Amino acid sequence: MRFLPKDEGFFGLFDQLSARLKSSAALLKDLFSQPQRLEELTKAIKAEEHAADQLTYEIMQRIDRSFVTPLDREDIHLLANRLDNVVDLMDGTARRAKMYHIDRQQAAAIALTDVLVECSAVLTAGVKDIRKPAEVHKAARKVKELEEKADAIYSDAIESLFSGKPDALEVIKWKEILDNLEHAVDECEDVANVLESISLKNS
Repeated sequence: MRFLPKDEGFFGLFDQLSARLKSSAALLKDLFSQPQRLEELTKAIKAEEHAADQLTYEIMQRIDRSFVTPLDREDIHLLANRLDNVVDLMDGTARRAKMYHIDRQQAAAIALTDVLVECSAVLTAGVKDIRKPAEVHKAARKVKELEEKADAIYSDAIESLFSGKPDALEVIKWKEILDNLEHAVDECEDVANVLESISLKNS
């Protein structure tokens, strides 16, 4: 069996980056559960997004500075960017909510952020377990199940949104927000797939 060399530099940065994913998801759930805190929570999510960008930049810089890396350079680059992409999507969703002056709860948005919170927790654990292919495989399977759950929530929500005689502006803003949330969950599945590929390659 081939063991990954110990490198707290890269692995520590990945742990920090996945933690930003987890905290962003929790904040986004709060935003849609407590829309009266929209301004405060949008700023908090932006701060997480900025921190994730800085961590991603540091990972890229470390790739350039390192003669030997514990994983393939391309894999390090890919995993960092995929994690950062999810945080970017959550920040973008929060900004859309603020731009559209969201002032009420919407059940599907809350349900999708619940899924994002679960996905982020599973991915955070998966990143920590990158040296354990069996654990990463379990994490990837769980994220796939969550992605399928999100697809069902999204489909039902869109059908409900267009039923009856909906207000056009409400449809426009909520469809875009739900699209973004569903996309973020899809990106979580991409992260899980990348993580599993890296873990298997280095086992």
